[in-house]
Amino acid sequence: MSQIIVETTTSPCIVVDHVSKRFLRRNTHSFKEAFVSWIKRRKVRADTFTALDDISFQIGQGEAVGILGLNGSGKSTTLKLISGVLEPDSGGVFTRGRVAGLIEVGAGFHPDLSGRENVYLNAAILGMGRKEIDERFDDIVAFSEIGEFIDQEVKHYSSGMFMRLAFSVAIHVDVDILLVDEVLSVGDAPFRAKCYTKIRELTARGVTMVVVSHDTKMIKELCARGIVIRKGRKIFDGAIDEAVDQVAR
Repeated sequence: MSQIIVETTTSPCIVVDHVSKRFLRRNTHSFKEAFVSWIKRRKVRADTFTALDDISFQIGQGEAVGILGLNGSGKSTTLKLISGVLEPDSGGVFTRGRVAGLIEVGAGFHPDLSGRENVYLNAAILGMGRKEIDERFDDIVAFSEIGEFIDQEVKHYSSGMFMRLAFSVAIHVDVDILLVDEVLSVGDAPFRAKCYTKIRELTARGVTMVVVSHDTKMIKELCARGIVIRKGRKIFDGAIDEAVDQVAR
């Protein structure tokens, strides 16, 4: 299938240039098998799995782009490369501005710290100063709707509470790029609706949004453009309705 390349009409703030990413895959099925192989000094066979194969695209400032594909296609790997969590084996990933990533629910939260302490920790990691966090703390807690639990250790939080607080911190930081991976599927319908509204406000202000989700209805509501990845290769880059149709084929 031929690839469609979309040139951004605004200055690009994300450039993914001929990126490939491979992971080591060991051919043992359990810890027990690995341990027996080690005891018997047997070599554990391993090979490499190509998660992304020569992927290229650009995303302009203020664009809201959905990355679509079936499970195992390479969507989350792409997002982690953009966030800097992973590095490519070949090619380059370039971003311009401050990046915040909601890639895994609760990622970056310390389980033994309270919600309040984690707000300060995560906001500091995203580049906010103490005074700025103090000024926005009440708004962060109010948006998350977990006020009565803010001083409880987060190891006692549900996944929905993790997501609410993590999302609230990220959207109250002055970011240029926001990366969202499936976490909006956690939580009740009213809170998801509030998140979608906030995302639209951010894109209207010029924040660049990259969203990974299996929720095609949500992707269509938030994004005008879709990039489809299949077995590690980009097969489509264009209008979101056409991108969703490509995934279904």
